[in-house]
Amino acid sequence: DFLCISLVNGFTQLRYNLGDRTVILQTLQKVNANGNTWHSLSAGRVGNEGYLDLDGINITQKAGPGMNALDTHSDFFVGGVSSLNLVNPMAIQNEPTGFTGCIREIVINNRELNLTVTDPKGGANIGDCDGTDCGYTVCKNNGTCQVGNSGFSCSCPREWTGIMCEQSIYCSQNMCGSHAFCIPQPSSFSYTCACALGWTGKYCDNKIRFYIAKFIGNSYIKYTDPFYGKRDLQYSRLSLNFTTNQTEGLIAWMGKSEDEDNDFLAIGLANGTVKVVINLGERISVPLMHRKYFTCSDGRWHFITVVQNQTCIKVFLDEELILFEDIDPQRKYTALNYGGVCYFGGFEIGRKVNIVTTGLFQKEFIGKIKDVVLFQDSKKIQLMKAEGYNIHDGNS
Repeated sequence: DFLCISLVNGFTQLRYNLGDRTVILQTLQKVNANGNTWHSLSAGRVGNEGYLDLDGINITQKAGPGMNALDTHSDFFVGGVSSLNLVNPMAIQNEPTGFTGCIREIVINNRELNLTVTDPKGGANIGDCDGTDCGYTVCKNNGTCQVGNSGFSCSCPREWTGIMCEQSIYCSQNMCGSHAFCIPQPSSFSYTCACALGWTGKYCDNKIRFYIAKFIGNSYIKYTDPFYGKRDLQYSRLSLNFTTNQTEGLIAWMGKSEDEDNDFLAIGLANGTVKVVINLGERISVPLMHRKYFTCSDGRWHFITVVQNQTCIKVFLDEELILFEDIDPQRKYTALNYGGVCYFGGFEIGRKVNIVTTGLFQKEFIGKIKDVVLFQDSKKIQLMKAEGYNIHDGNS
């Protein structure tokens, strides 16, 4: 499998192969090769349907049935490759040669790559394209960069301040403690403090301990499984107790949640009933909903267990088997490669549940969670020792 963007006779070309055939898309217009014109390029695929957009002119290719996952295990290369042997002959039209020019603002699956000296894994023969101290996006939040005798200076929009316009004016005089960070609230010309795990209070200066985690809607816990490397991922299990009076919310997400191809096991509420979604490799799982129970939003404690035995999924609610389904009788993918990461209640601050889960769940969880157990472990997860923000003591 591969996905490749290249220049061919002045045109931009996208080629990809998901395992069955090579798809080729080419722009209608040529690239301006005068060396001082920036072009905006957007390319990719949704399933096996490709798109290529150069400066707002879009080319798409409807695809028939076929493979729809990109299975690659190589590094991601920009501008050239470390060895031409890595380039599939079908990935380019002519003999492969390195790119000559400038590249900036690379965004993959909504995450921007830092094109700096230290961030990439490696590279060779790369120079500074801008040639001034301003560079690209030195000034944050739409600030304007000016080159001076002693470097650069930023002219900031009125709601931002700091050397690089990196700080909101609403947070410039904040009183958030050292275990917090400031979240600007422009509508009220104020701010709130997001408290790290184990701290609470208006300014996050009260230390707490808890065994029951209370989520307030802008909360999350991220737990890294220390035993991930030893797990048999064909037989996964997650169990926990929860209580809520809300009808919507993401309770737990086993998986890295970085892009659409990451495996995951998710538990949440939709319309007051339990919803379980599992992806073992190609987003093949249809959400499993249980219609009988509409009592999960009643403020009482409920015990849920999800068991994955290869492609067979069992869901127990309050010790009763409520769902049992084989999500892929073909057994194409049988392991839950969740990366050793588990989220509870939501995701990192600024990452909305409905966006990260592509609409599978609508809101962050409001309620309490306790007694979380992974696989057949004899001990419960110590939520206090994870990372997270805005978690309150749910013991009382």
